[in-house]
Amino acid sequence: MPEEIEIDTDKLRETIDEEVERAGGGRILRWISLTTGILAALAAIASLRAGATVNEALVLKTEATRLQAEASDQWAYYQAKGIKSAIAQSAMNSWQASGKPVPPALPAEAARYSAQQDTIRKAASRFEQERDRRSAEADILLEQHHSFAASVALLQIAIALGAIAALTRVSLVWIGSLVAGAIGVILMAIPILGGK
Repeated sequence: MPEEIEIDTDKLRETIDEEVERAGGGRILRWISLTTGILAALAAIASLRAGATVNEALVLKTEATRLQAEASDQWAYYQAKGIKSAIAQSAMNSWQASGKPVPPALPAEAARYSAQQDTIRKAASRFEQERDRRSAEADILLEQHHSFAASVALLQIAIALGAIAALTRVSLVWIGSLVAGAIGVILMAIPILGGK
């Protein structure tokens, strides 16, 4: 049986690594690794912000729904007082139509219901204004969430392109990664800097 030829693979690997270093492949790999790591950190931040904004928006929308229910209750109460006032007014008209004096309690009762209606209307309007304010805040947060979510998607694409660039050592793919990452960072910065 012939003897096997021994090849020093450690020496071969060192030679290949030295050649890659000399050709500049190691330097680009370090830059790709660095930028991909930064993009991954930014994607994590954008993902956290996307989750936080959508959660806060849901809380505000829930509060707006509760306020709408309270306003609806107040408007139902307002209508009930209006019906009672109309009944008192109708009773006064009946007394007058029959030519008899109106009992003194009826005008006071009608006036009391009308005054209560005014107070109830103001309360219902306050609930509606607060509902609108919270709903508008939630809408702004949802717009921010969409920007953060788009940012996360672009940053993930950039990370994937960075991995492909590292494997293939094709600098054009790495440039594509940087462009996608830059757009992702811009989308992340818009809501942070106060835009929609």
